[in-house]
Amino acid sequence: MKHAHSGRIGARTGSVGRVIAHDRRPRHPQPAEVPVNASPTGDPAPRDGDPTPRPRVRRDNTERYQWEKDRVLLDEAGRRETGGTEHDTGLETADLRFHSEYDRIAADEDLAAALGLRTGTPLLRRIYWTSSRQRGAALSVSHSYLPYELAATNPALLDPANEPWPGGTQHQLFTLGIELDRIVDEVRARPPSRDEADLLDLAPGDPVLAVRKTSIDTDGRVVEVADVVFAGDRTELAYSTPLERWQR
Repeated sequence: MKHAHSGRIGARTGSVGRVIAHDRRPRHPQPAEVPVNASPTGDPAPRDGDPTPRPRVRRDNTERYQWEKDRVLLDEAGRRETGGTEHDTGLETADLRFHSEYDRIAADEDLAAALGLRTGTPLLRRIYWTSSRQRGAALSVSHSYLPYELAATNPALLDPANEPWPGGTQHQLFTLGIELDRIVDEVRARPPSRDEADLLDLAPGDPVLAVRKTSIDTDGRVVEVADVVFAGDRTELAYSTPLERWQR
């Protein structure tokens, strides 16, 4: 499903072109069996002729989202010290190349339902990907959607030149007076589109992990929906679930 454009705002660096985050259809034939493209230690193996191992991404999302929220209250220097990708990979900021692209689109039925809005409501779409300077492959690709009217309350949020934003999306929402209460992740494994396979440097048959992340504020309102795509051969997602105690 394509999202209707109503106006490009701009790009920070680079362009991700036609990468589609929430299209679960295979774009090219997939083999019956997915080969394991990893070393005996579980780390992603380098491609033939390339001795550089590909960075592995490990996200403990339960811990990560709280870390993101705690970081909001730091001063700017503290927020700049470590970004989300550095947190997930252990790489230094100098090792990374950051890309962002902003545009204004009209919400299709899927996004309108996810955000609790009417179809056609203007949205601010931000497309992000970060790559290692040693390897061109993206570590993940994210399509983030905010209600445009909400984001426009702070004009700085409409300018891709302000990326990477110290403190990320949670701090951007904080500038609008919004505190998140919870984040809901829906995770699916699927074949990549051709563009995703190229951008993530996937071997034939390697899957992606597609995460739809829904951010809900303390008033119960959905304030952001993000579709994040990870390379399935080198990504680990971890969650912990708190359980209520029995009343005895």
